[in-house]
Amino acid sequence: MSAFEKRHRLAQLALLTALFALPGFILLRTSQAGDADLWWHLRTGQWILAHRAVPQTDPFSAYGAGKPWAAYSWLFEILIYGLYWKWRIAGTVVYTAGMLTAIAASLYGALRRQSADFVLTAVLAIVCLDALSPLFTPRPWLFTLLIYIYEIAILMDARATGRRRGLYFLPLLFAVWANIHIEFVVGLLILGLAAAEPLAERWWPQKHTHLRSSTLWPIFAACVLATFINPYGWRIYSIAYQLADMPAAANLISEMSALSFRAYTDFVLLFLTLFCVAALAWNRRAAFFEVATLAFAIVVTFRTQRELYLLAVFAVVLLASVLPAADQAPGAPSTLSLPGIAAASGLLVWIIAICLHIDNARYDNDLAQHMPVRAVVAIKAGHYRGPLFNTYDWGGYLIWDLRLPVSVDGRAAIYGDSFLMRNASTWNAGPNWRTDPELASAGIVLGAVDLPLTQVLRLDPRFKLIYEDKLAAIFVQKKLQGMADSTASCPSR
Repeated sequence: MSAFEKRHRLAQLALLTALFALPGFILLRTSQAGDADLWWHLRTGQWILAHRAVPQTDPFSAYGAGKPWAAYSWLFEILIYGLYWKWRIAGTVVYTAGMLTAIAASLYGALRRQSADFVLTAVLAIVCLDALSPLFTPRPWLFTLLIYIYEIAILMDARATGRRRGLYFLPLLFAVWANIHIEFVVGLLILGLAAAEPLAERWWPQKHTHLRSSTLWPIFAACVLATFINPYGWRIYSIAYQLADMPAAANLISEMSALSFRAYTDFVLLFLTLFCVAALAWNRRAAFFEVATLAFAIVVTFRTQRELYLLAVFAVVLLASVLPAADQAPGAPSTLSLPGIAAASGLLVWIIAICLHIDNARYDNDLAQHMPVRAVVAIKAGHYRGPLFNTYDWGGYLIWDLRLPVSVDGRAAIYGDSFLMRNASTWNAGPNWRTDPELASAGIVLGAVDLPLTQVLRLDPRFKLIYEDKLAAIFVQKKLQGMADSTASCPSR
């Protein structure tokens, strides 16, 4: 290798190191403490370790007490709680940064399998990571994203070459996936499309796969059976169906709603989709699996924004396989070098964190800006009695810190559409807010100061304001609390 080639290869390695570190750098510049669902995941992990079992009924809410509930992300919850126990909030950042580095390396590896053009694969990886940035939070869906990338890479490679070795790892991936995140069912649907392709090609105009049904259907069956290896067995599928059959929740929960096109990443995803469709049309490429998977990803992604990974990842992998490499395009480093590059990227993110003075003190301050930290201190100090009536967004944090049964939290499947709609209407001071049974029986009401219900409760003779800051207000119901004269005076804003 000449001196020029060595310098060129070193430049490529440096660029890939920066590329893999980019998501981690973005993470360091954003707040992780404001993710509401993180906190009930932490509390669940703590509960599992304390009881040495997974919960079968809901231990955290008043409405769900005694009702069936499955902690389907139990492996993630043990992991994230262990990191939090070791490093507090910084531990959750370690998880997210590590996962993002692994995702970036895996994404580049998947693209590298489809194209030897280094510039093309690097650009596609950057565009995809940019589109995925709304998912850069400490959630189990990062595992879903990582495993999904592996699945797509394995299927695309096996279809193009006929090599089956990678397919035999899929049951293991699905066994892990089913214990970390419920969206393994989406991965099964994608695998089902691949298994159906050899049959569909009997009448489909183009033939592309080198695989046979006799290979794919047994692997599909093995993957389904592998998903039964979880603490809830076959019940995991009924939970998935329950979560999918909540149309009203899509209008109430931002991550389950359709793309709003208020963020620039939505437009990145839109143009990526259009470019992918145009590239397929230009090349007159219409393989069954590719068309069916792209159509499925488009429908699901534009309907529910938390599924945007389906479209972003598949679109760039498809583009890498369709777009021609430039003349004399520089070859990319071997995929064998990716683990070393990922390790160097992790070190780079750690150095940046030190230079930016990222520590738990900063994260604690961020937490107090997003969650009712001071209000919880006031409730504990006043020894106020429940039941508690709280907002949806703060329920997860209250599960973690207040340790009173919450009225609602981010585990939407426990509550159902009608309950969530009524709760949202009450906090918006809708027509029937006075008759809400949870509010009428509440001993403590905790909500954001700018919500309509907070304003009307100031005039409600049943309740008394006992605490208020710039973020949260606390009311107690007089007849339930006895309104002892020792209650703390209301601090000024």
